Parts: sequence; C-alpha cells; structure tokens
Amino acid sequence: MNASPILVLGATGKTGRRIAQRLAEQGHPVRHGSRHADPPFDWNDPSTWDAALQGVQAAYISYAPDLAIPGAYDTLQTFFERAARHQLRRLVLLSGRGEEEAQRCEGLLHRQDLEWTVLRASWFNQNFSEGAFLGGVLAGEIALPAGEIGEPFVDADDIAEVAVAALTEEGHHGQVYELTGPRLLTFAQAVDEIAGATGRPIRYVQIPPEAFAAGVAEAGLPEDIAWLLNYLFATVLDGRNAQVADGVRRALGRAPRDFTDYARRVAATGAWEVSS
Repeated sequence: MNASPILVLGATGKTGRRIAQRLAEQGHPVRHGSRHADPPFDWNDPSTWDAALQGVQAAYISYAPDLAIPGAYDTLQTFFERAARHQLRRLVLLSGRGEEEAQRCEGLLHRQDLEWTVLRASWFNQNFSEGAFLGGVLAGEIALPAGEIGEPFVDADDIAEVAVAALTEEGHHGQVYELTGPRLLTFAQAVDEIAGATGRPIRYVQIPPEAFAAGVAEAGLPEDIAWLLNYLFATVLDGRNAQVADGVRRALGRAPRDFTDYARRVAATGAWEVSS
C-alpha cells in the first residue's frame, strides 16, 4: 500500500491534520482531502470526488460537520459507491459515540467489499483548545447546557494514532473501536482542570437548553453547526456515554491519554493565554 497515496478527508481538521502528519512522518504518501487541496475535495460537490479518489487504496473518512447531520447517510452511500468504483481496499470511518444516526451510517460499510474500521469517538479534548469552547476558555467562562453527567473526553492524538494503525497495519478489519479517555469528567470538572493548568480563574456555568439554543442562533453560526451543537447537548449527553471504553487499548495496546495531561500540555503552548 505504500506506493499508493492514502486519502485523508478532513485533512485540515482536528483529527485529519494529525493523521496526515503521522502518515507523512512514517513515509506514507498522503493525499489531503479538503476544499483547498490539489485536487480539491468537497463533500457538497461530488464532482470533486473522483480526482481525489484516483489511485487511492486507503482512505480516512471524516464527514463534516458530523454523521448525525440530516443528509449524511445519503451522501456517504454515494461516496462509498464511488470508492468501490475506484477499487479502494481499506476505509477508516470516524463516527460519533452514542449517535444513532452516525451508527446508521456505519452500517453502510458492512455492505462494502473491502476492509473497514470504525472509530466511534467521544467528545474531543481539543474542543477546548481548537474548537467551539476555546472562546469561552479565553473569556474565563464557559456556559453550556451540560449538567452532572460525566463524559470520557478523548484526545485527538489518540484518535489519530488509532486511525493510522487501522490505515497502515493488518488486523483492524471489521473492528468498531469505541475511543474514550481513561475517566469520566463533567464539563464543570473539565473546566476546573483547565483553570488549574492555566493558573487563572475560568468558571463553568450551566444554562438551560433554550438559552444555549438562543445563544447559538445569535452567534450566527452556520445552520448545520447550530443544529449539531443543539443536537449533541440535547440528545447525546443524556448518560448514554457515561462510561469509558477500551478502544484505544485494543487498537494500540496502551492506555488512552488523560485530560489532565492534555490540559497541562496545551497550557504550556500558550494557547490559553490572555493578553493583558
């Protein structure tokens, strides 16, 4: 497989960027799948797919913004048909833990005559440093409709390492890896960990779902992102994911990274510093 490029969809995102870097460091040719790559890839423009798939034997699939979004199933079905036409041998799909719609999309892989692996991930640690919650960390207050239910936040670096293993090694075909961190944290506890790592006060405020939805709408976020955020907080954080899983250990033979280590590592980079 080393002679053929590995396609990494979402190559500029939290997981895709890390996967592409690791593959390149290991000497694998990488084709970056993004709207600004050459050739470009755009989920909303199927005319871009064939050039991105040409000559590829393995691909990492990160569907933006999420597999739970209405319409994702039909898009993935068409994409998998196109991938089969290009004779891809191996697909690794990023999925969402506890998302029924995402797991319906996973079922499409079972119909494909190729090797496949599913990475079912919990909430990313990096949402606090590279995503939707960074602004709140910098402002000193994160207001969300999440209560006392614990979430086993997972590090994007762990997801990337599992993805690279599944893309380049044997033994991962047909596996569904549930990827979590090693312990449960409420959002309030996660914010406390970040505050401790930064050495400055950052507080968590629990707000009603209606207030959160109104705030998302006022922020002017794209409609699909607004829908996704409301969906995740209203549906997925109901306790269904309040347990750790062994996917990282099964795939890599080691324990997952801990949130405390993540917070210390990011704080050391200065990403959470606020200029006076």
